[in-house]
Amino acid sequence: MWYAIISEDIDNSLAARLASRPAHLERLHALKDEGRLLLAGPHPAIDNMEPGEDGFTGSLVVAEFASLEAAQSWADADPYVDAGVYVNVKVKPFKKVLP
Repeated sequence: MWYAIISEDIDNSLAARLASRPAHLERLHALKDEGRLLLAGPHPAIDNMEPGEDGFTGSLVVAEFASLEAAQSWADADPYVDAGVYVNVKVKPFKKVLP
């Protein structure tokens, strides 16, 4: 089943994000290589694809896991969690309808 992992950043998270980004992306690439990643990306803090120093306010990952517990476990192990980037992470079942 698909699960949405909706994460919210702490204020001024950019430095911590940049420091832990390679490890964060490595895990996402692993999901992609396994054919389990539907989409992933950050939420820019401003209305601009490249927010610069304004940074990001959170992230969204939609990926396939065997269960809600497996999705939560994967989310809890994110390098951004360890680095203190995220203040809140929600994991919810997701039903893909379109496209």
